Amino acid sequence: MNEAMERQAYMQSLTKRLVIFTMATLFFLGVSLYFFIDTAVKQDKSFLVIMVFMCGLLGGFVSIQQRLPKITLDEMKVLSSSWVSITLIPINGGIFALILMLMFVGQIVQGDMFPHYPDPPVADAPGFMNWIQHSYPSSGREIAKLLFWSFVSGFSERFVPQIIRRTVDQAEQGDKPTGGSTAPADTPVPPGPAAKPKEPVKPEAVTPPLMASTPAGKSEEKGDAPTGASPAAQ
Repeated sequence: MNEAMERQAYMQSLTKRLVIFTMATLFFLGVSLYFFIDTAVKQDKSFLVIMVFMCGLLGGFVSIQQRLPKITLDEMKVLSSSWVSITLIPINGGIFALILMLMFVGQIVQGDMFPHYPDPPVADAPGFMNWIQHSYPSSGREIAKLLFWSFVSGFSERFVPQIIRRTVDQAEQGDKPTGGSTAPADTPVPPGPAAKPKEPVKPEAVTPPLMASTPAGKSEEKGDAPTGASPAAQ
């Protein structure tokens, strides 16, 4: 078997595993929505959390499918040796989608392009399930934005980690002192100018990379391998 045929065989095997895993997960979540969530909870809209995870999962599935034709034969062999290696990206996509939803609810990420959540009083949402039911986008348009960005968070693996790093950097810069005073300890120091309020984090424009990550042992220029490709390795 020549290299081209061997490569095609591995690609078909990996695609089959991805489809089986993704469809099985979506089927399980769909059955959960239908059978294990009663009608009252459905009307209270808590099912949106599961839909967010499903959109992130689908984003990760599409992302790795687009990258498979560009990875090397050796990397395909590594991915074919373990189910975990090939399914880790879709799982991470679902987790990143949930984290991004929390950023929207907490108004860490704001802007016209992102969904807006109302801020109900805590007394109106006693308990975790009630908090989920009350923390809901303000309109159908905002729900569409939420599901879109949930898909993006799975499709572009670096999107949510970049937001987290930028948020941490801004928090660390805000905690740094602006300079110590040379006055004695018992000398009152006049108050300085009021600090400007921090602007909400606005992520950079998303350009989903063809290669979102680089496997262990490969250079950055070869970033074709999906996350988790290394046997040592959402």
